Amino acid sequence: MTDRNGMGRRCFASLFASLFALSFASLFAVVSMAAVAALIVHDSAAAHDKPAATALPLTHVADIPLPGRASRLDYASYDPARHLLFIAHLGDSEVIVFDTQTSRVVGRIGNIAAVHGVLVVPEESRLYASATGTNEVVAIDEATLKITARMPGGVYPDGMAYAPENRKLYVSDETGETETVIDTRSNRRINTIALGGEAGNTQYDAASRHIFVNVQTRRQLVEIDPANDAIVARIDLPGARGNHGLHIVAQSHIAFIAFEGNDRLLTLNLLTKQVVQSFEVGGDPDVLAFDPGPGTLYVAGEAGIVSMFAVGASAVTKIGEGRIGPNAHVVGVDPSTHRVYFPLKNVDGHPVLRVMAPR
Repeated sequence: MTDRNGMGRRCFASLFASLFALSFASLFAVVSMAAVAALIVHDSAAAHDKPAATALPLTHVADIPLPGRASRLDYASYDPARHLLFIAHLGDSEVIVFDTQTSRVVGRIGNIAAVHGVLVVPEESRLYASATGTNEVVAIDEATLKITARMPGGVYPDGMAYAPENRKLYVSDETGETETVIDTRSNRRINTIALGGEAGNTQYDAASRHIFVNVQTRRQLVEIDPANDAIVARIDLPGARGNHGLHIVAQSHIAFIAFEGNDRLLTLNLLTKQVVQSFEVGGDPDVLAFDPGPGTLYVAGEAGIVSMFAVGASAVTKIGEGRIGPNAHVVGVDPSTHRVYFPLKNVDGHPVLRVMAPR
């Protein structure tokens, strides 16, 4: 006689074992996938703060800790004679002073509310900083690092340029839609130039001895004669969306204009007033810097991407683009060593100065 109950129990035990094995295998697969995913996320997060050196013709030299909180850092300005890099620590309302020869911080200049722009004027032995929090321009003695004067800067003072022949400082008043003019001999505001639109960055052209300022809401580059502070030209910029960043290479008669609204870089011939080239760059470009020796232009953006260009006699060529670090929108260059400096507000919870060098 067949034992039907025994066969049923054996079948049930076999079925239970099979289901248990299948469930355990599925659970193991899920756990394994989760572990792999966590590993990928961890590696991605770790890589997030590292420069993508392979995408740029640069090598990573060092990350140097900066003082203060992990808050926004803005413009930088370099004095090659003193080997000092001045960095606006906007979030801490102070200017950080970094010695590029000793690779250490040598000073902190506080009480500059929401400092945006910094510009060193070596021939005056002076540093100027735009204190957007109090709508002032602050003058600082470069030798003592002490504040010596404060003057009105408009509604939202930002970038600055210096006209040496006239000893005048020009300050972009971004939302005030004006250019503030300061006499650096007296450290007093002497003029306000209506631009008719929101001001972007301001630069001095040593070839024409004129000041140029982006008027980003009008998609124009405005030319100012410092002799009488008159606007002598308005140059339309086709395809411009948020023309904020600006750098002029005087010997080549080229203005480089970065558009934060559509992530492009235009090269403008300042003799013909015509756009000659256009390039895609990293997201939300901001600060531009030029190394005259090798003829290298750097375009740093809020997305952490830096674009590099070779500036030749007849053309500009893109030579690299890659990630430098979080919010790497500021760049400074030492033309004697060709080292490149990127202030980063938050790497592992602290601000750092990322130092790179050409390969």
